[in-house]
Amino acid sequence: MIDTPTAAAPGTCPGPRPGLRERQKARTRADIRSAALELFKTQGYEATTVAQIADAADVSHTTFFRYFQSKEQVIISDDLEAERVALMRNLKPGLSAFGVVRELITQMFQLAENDEWAANPDRYLVLHSEPALRATYQLESDRIISEATEYLAEYLNRAPDDTSLRVFVAAVSGVVFHLSEISVGATVPLEVYLEALDFMEQGFPLTSS
Repeated sequence: MIDTPTAAAPGTCPGPRPGLRERQKARTRADIRSAALELFKTQGYEATTVAQIADAADVSHTTFFRYFQSKEQVIISDDLEAERVALMRNLKPGLSAFGVVRELITQMFQLAENDEWAANPDRYLVLHSEPALRATYQLESDRIISEATEYLAEYLNRAPDDTSLRVFVAAVSGVVFHLSEISVGATVPLEVYLEALDFMEQGFPLTSS
């Protein structure tokens, strides 16, 4: 839950309009991704080659590698890293541990939801259904958990190796990733994640059926 954000209404653009060169590069990048995704869907990830993607996107083999290191990176990357970093950097201080996570999930969900590539359900389906991508996706998940631990340690003024902090991050990450995994092919509403956080914060109050 990216390479340009949804266009703003006239007069509300949050920043200067990208130049012609930047817009052309964004279109080429989007064309490569679109061509790759279509090939992955129709003939499978493993059977698709970089040459086929380049040909379908009407770019040269060399041009493909100017934009992506591999076909794997075409589907995994989403170009939202800078926005995520800025979001985390500008998060208001003084929140509780659950408050921080709740705010981050809300803002990052909205960030991805407004991006055509990040929110593409077909891309998500390929990521979660292709065995060849599972290991890479797991490594990316591990990286996210590691960075989240460091971020929360600094925000909450705790040591990164604090056992309580690590258990907290592992529990929250496990729930979030699980909800994502069981909904392959469908978008999980933000409310579902927030309800799960509320349930955890309340101490998992299971009641008799």
